[in-house]
Amino acid sequence: MIGCLIGEVLALEAPTVLLNVNGVGYEIDTPLSTFCQLQKGQKVTLWTHLAVREDAQLLYGFSNAQEKTIFRTLLKVNGVGPKMALGILSTLSVEMLVHTVEHGDVKTLVKVPGVGTKTAERLMIELRDRFKAFSTGVVPSNSTATQIQFTGNSAVAEAEAALQSLGYKPLEAQKLINAVKADYTEASDIIRAALKSMNK
Repeated sequence: MIGCLIGEVLALEAPTVLLNVNGVGYEIDTPLSTFCQLQKGQKVTLWTHLAVREDAQLLYGFSNAQEKTIFRTLLKVNGVGPKMALGILSTLSVEMLVHTVEHGDVKTLVKVPGVGTKTAERLMIELRDRFKAFSTGVVPSNSTATQIQFTGNSAVAEAEAALQSLGYKPLEAQKLINAVKADYTEASDIIRAALKSMNK
């Protein structure tokens, strides 16, 4: 099992990071909470989870061990796969997710793409006891999407791609971006505004 990787960021294309570790490039999918902290050329440590399937071996990376633990805890919930788990951690910070589960806030969870009412209720039931160790008692902010660094064409296209990586359908991502894009020029600002509008 690959527990963590230490290397230099070669490229960023949400939600994937290409990390150079001693001359080997690892493609690692990350939640935006981790992705937003990375910059090309930066030396980083990513805490990783390796998923082995019949047709692929997939790496998922996180900026800290707690986020990795939460990701693995989410995967234990029936009906939650890696993509949904990344979407949850991209939309909600660890602190807000714990706070949401503690308070039975189904309305917040269903704002995550792909999470319906039944899935949200299942998450509440199965995670409540498991999350007791993560309780902080602090009311967190809504979104983890800040200072995101992108490569690519236009800011709008980059923002749409990032939202689609969370699980939004192309038309849904386009609608969210179109509602806020006129006020911003940077992809990070567009995404932050779109996620903020989602939590209103």
